[in-house]
Amino acid sequence: MKNPYIFGYLPLITIILFSLTFGVFTVTEALDLFKGIGVYSGMREFLSDLQLRLFLLIVFALFYFMVFSALKLIAETIHELAMLFFSKDFEGHTIHHARGGYVVYFFGGLASVLGIQSLPILILIFGVTTFIYFIYVIYKLSHTMTMSGTVGMILFEIVVWSLFISLVVYVLLKLYNGLMASLPFLE
Repeated sequence: MKNPYIFGYLPLITIILFSLTFGVFTVTEALDLFKGIGVYSGMREFLSDLQLRLFLLIVFALFYFMVFSALKLIAETIHELAMLFFSKDFEGHTIHHARGGYVVYFFGGLASVLGIQSLPILILIFGVTTFIYFIYVIYKLSHTMTMSGTVGMILFEIVVWSLFISLVVYVLLKLYNGLMASLPFLE
């Protein structure tokens, strides 16, 4: 007998794995920054090196946990909205076909340990994992959808994610430009 909830714990473990690997990388970079600007020695007066690393790891891992959890929530919402528009399944059976794709993210989280010292490798592993997961989900769902529904779902998700990422990049650039314009020493 197959248990339908066998992959239910994998998203949590995957988010924890990606959060820890990105967190460890960020701790290393933050400590290098603190040493470069001369703050590290002052911090060492209050905390040992291990305590400081552990404190920063908890802070950064929690930050990344929130980011990846929010991304998962947004991704599931976009995907289920696409299913609402383009799927002919009114019983909800097709959504369970893609749950095996959680294993793809789990192995991506494990692979991210290999790139813990490099941000481009971490981002590449996350991006490749996401792409493989997307292909897997489309493949699994295409058996129960029409060709036009599958194409519509793919285009819908690509357009919505492109708009979302463009909006985030635009806001970050506006904040950066506003911050740079407000600094007095750049005049």
